[in-house]
Amino acid sequence: MSTVTLIGAGQMASALTFPLFENGHEVRLVGSPLDDDIMARLREDNYHVNLLRTLHDGIHYYNCSQVKEAIDGADLIVCGISSFGVDWFADEILPILNEDVPLISVTKGMLDYEDGTMQTYPEYWQTKLPEGSKLRIYAIGGPCTARDLADHDPSFVGYCGPDFETLEWIRDIFQTDYYIISLTLDVVGLECAVALKNGYALGTALAVGIKEKLGDDGINHNNMKAALFQESVKEMLDLLYLVGGGAENIMFAAGDLDVTVSAGRSRTVGLLLGKGYTIEETLEQLKGQTLEAVVIATRTARAVKALAKRGRVSEDDFPLLMHVNELLNEGKTLDIPWKKFQKKM
Repeated sequence: MSTVTLIGAGQMASALTFPLFENGHEVRLVGSPLDDDIMARLREDNYHVNLLRTLHDGIHYYNCSQVKEAIDGADLIVCGISSFGVDWFADEILPILNEDVPLISVTKGMLDYEDGTMQTYPEYWQTKLPEGSKLRIYAIGGPCTARDLADHDPSFVGYCGPDFETLEWIRDIFQTDYYIISLTLDVVGLECAVALKNGYALGTALAVGIKEKLGDDGINHNNMKAALFQESVKEMLDLLYLVGGGAENIMFAAGDLDVTVSAGRSRTVGLLLGKGYTIEETLEQLKGQTLEAVVIATRTARAVKALAKRGRVSEDDFPLLMHVNELLNEGKTLDIPWKKFQKKM
C-alpha cells in the first residue's frame, strides 16, 4: 500500500480518489485556498458538491493550511489544481515538497511567450525548482471526464514523464480494470495535445450552438460538427509538429476533443457563441466558472501570430483557431470560414 496526497480538490483530482482508494492505498485529499466549501461538505458526508458524487468513506481530508501534514510520509504527490492555480502551486507547494517523492499533475494547459514559444506546465514548474533539485515531475493526459471516472466508465489515458521505471510504478498505483493507462516519455507531446483540445472543443462546439439556434429545421447538422472536428484535429496535429511533440499524441488530443465537445464548460462556451451570443454575454452567463478553453485558445492563437511574424508558419494554416480568436478577442461575429478549410495535399 502507498500513501498518495492529492493537492487541490477539483473534480478530476477528487475522481482519481476512486481508483486509488479501491486499489487499497491511503488517500489524502487537500483543498486549495478556493476549496474550503468543498472540504467542509466532504467532512460531513463525503459528498463532493462540484463532482456531484460521494467519495469513499475512509479518505482523509485536509484544508490548505494543513498541507505540510498531508504531504508528510507520502509516497506520491498529485497536483489537482486548475490551470489558474499554476503559479500558486509553483510558489507555495513546490518549495515544501520532498524532492525524492515523485509529483504527477492532472492540470492541463500551456503558457505562451512573445516569440511564440509554447510551454507545458511540467516544463514551467521545472524552471521554478531550485538549482540542483531532484524532484521529478510527471503528468496525466487524455480523454477522461471526472464524473465518468467516478462512475467507473472505462477510461483510457496517457501518463508522461522523464523515465519509464517511475511511470510504471505510478501506473501500478492507479490502474484498475476501468482506468487504463499508456505511458510515454514525450511530455511536450502529450501535455500540448490535451491542452490544445480545450480551445478546439470550443471551436467544434460552435456547430452545437448553431444547431440549437436553428431549432428543428429537419437537418441533423452532423456534417457541420464533423467538419469542425476534422479541422480541429488537422490544426492540432500541425501545432504538435510546431512544439516538437510526437504525432502519435494526436490520439489523445482527438479523444479528449471528442469527450470535451460532448460535455463540459469548453463545450458550453462554444455552444453559446454558436447561438450568436457575444463573448461578453457568454462570460456573463458563465460567471464564476473556470473557462480554460478561453485561456488556451487565446494563448495558442497569440503564439501562432507570433510565429507567423517570424515566418515560421502562416495564420492561414489555422483558420479555425484564428476565427475562434476573433470571436474571443477581436469582437467579430460568427462566420465560420468554411472555404479556408480547403487544402491541396
